[in-house]
Amino acid sequence: MTYVVRFTARAERDLRHLYQEVDGVNSAAARKWYQGLKKKILSLDKNPNRCPVTPENGELRHLLCGHSRNIYRVIYRVIGMQVEVLHIRHGSRKRFS
Repeated sequence: MTYVVRFTARAERDLRHLYQEVDGVNSAAARKWYQGLKKKILSLDKNPNRCPVTPENGELRHLLCGHSRNIYRVIYRVIGMQVEVLHIRHGSRKRFS
């Protein structure tokens, strides 16, 4: 089964901000990293329930992307056959509300 992955306006804004933050326009390495992040998020179309639920809310899940200090949390929920990406944030930030 394939799920539809949809980004909320906030998640789209988070992605744009990350792209600007890593200077994806001027750096091939940063652009490659960004494209890898987006590819991992879109891979949720295969098995979105593989990721754990968030400690903040049992109805949400999170995909962790990155290494060491550069881990990003992709917060999402599964509704029927749809994955709704809600927020993308750096892993070191305080818990979301």
